[in-house]
Amino acid sequence: MIEAAWYVLVVAVVLDFFLGDPPRLPHPVVGMGHAIGFFEPWFRRSFKNPLTAGVFFTLFLVGITYVLALILITVTGWIHPLLGLGCQTVLLFFCFSVKGLKDAAMAVAKTLSEKDLTTAREKIGLIVGRDPRHLDDAGVTRAAVETVAENFVDGFLAPLFWAVILGVPGAVAYKMINTLDSMVGYRNDRYLLFGRASARLDDVANFIPARLSVFVISAAAACLPGISGTWALRIGLSEGRSHKSPNAGFPEAAFAGGLKIRLGGPSTYHGREVDKPFIGSTYADPDISAVSNACRLMQAASVTGLLAAVGFSVVKLIFLKVFGT
Repeated sequence: MIEAAWYVLVVAVVLDFFLGDPPRLPHPVVGMGHAIGFFEPWFRRSFKNPLTAGVFFTLFLVGITYVLALILITVTGWIHPLLGLGCQTVLLFFCFSVKGLKDAAMAVAKTLSEKDLTTAREKIGLIVGRDPRHLDDAGVTRAAVETVAENFVDGFLAPLFWAVILGVPGAVAYKMINTLDSMVGYRNDRYLLFGRASARLDDVANFIPARLSVFVISAAAACLPGISGTWALRIGLSEGRSHKSPNAGFPEAAFAGGLKIRLGGPSTYHGREVDKPFIGSTYADPDISAVSNACRLMQAASVTGLLAAVGFSVVKLIFLKVFGT
C-alpha cells in the first residue's frame, strides 16, 4: 500500500477548493462511468443469476480501479519521486468535489432568489435523484441543503478517510464504489438484484465516514457565527438514523441541527413516492439563506476534516519513527 503523505492531502484539498472540476480536463469519474456501461452487458451475459453477476461485476471494477491507480502511482514514482507525489495529488484532487458542489447549490439558490422556480427545479434536478417537478421553494431549498450535507461525505470526507486508511488508490477505489452505486444501485426491475452488491458495498464504504461526519460537522459549526455546534451534535446523534439510507441521515441530521432547519420528508424518486421522515422536525422549513449557510458549513467541515486527517497522519508518522523497526 502507498500511504498518502499529509502534504498530498493538503495540496489536493486546496486544489479542489480553488479549481473544482476543470471542464477541460478529463475526469476519472467519467471514465469510471464508461467502464461501468461497457462491462455491465458482459457480466450479465456471463452469469445467469443477476445477483451473482452483480457481485463479480462490482468486485472486478473496484479491484481493477485500485490496481490501476496503484500501478500508475508506482510507475510515476519510479520515474521520479516528485512525479509520483504529483500523480497522487492529482488523483486525490479528482476524488473531491467541494467547490463543484458549492457552485451547483449556489446556482440553485440564485434562481430561487430571482423567483424563477422553474429553472431552480431544473438545476436541482441535475444534482439530486428525486423528481423535482412538483417541488415548491421550500422543497427545492431542502433538496439543495440535503445534497450538500450528504455529498459532504460522498464528495469529501469518505475519499479523505480512505486515502488516510488505504492511500490514494483506496480513495480512487472508493470513487468507483460511489459511481457504481449512483449508476446501478437502484431498487427497480433492472437493478434490484444486479445492483445490490454495488449498493451494499457503498453502504459499507460510507459507514464509518458518515458517523464521523457528525463530529466533524459539529466541530466546524461551533466555529461559525450563527450556526450551532451543540445542536449539530445533538440532532446528528439523536436523528441520524431517521432516514431510509443507513448513512445519509447522519450528515443531514447534523446540518439540520446546526442550521436549525427541517430537512427530509416525502419525496418522489423515479416515479415512486418515498415516505421519508422529517429530520429536525421541530424546526421550520429552510429559506434561501440556508443554502449559502450549508455551503459555508460544508467548507468549514472540509477544513476540519482535513486538519484531523493531517493530525492523524503526522502522529502515525511520529509513532512509526519512534517505535518502528
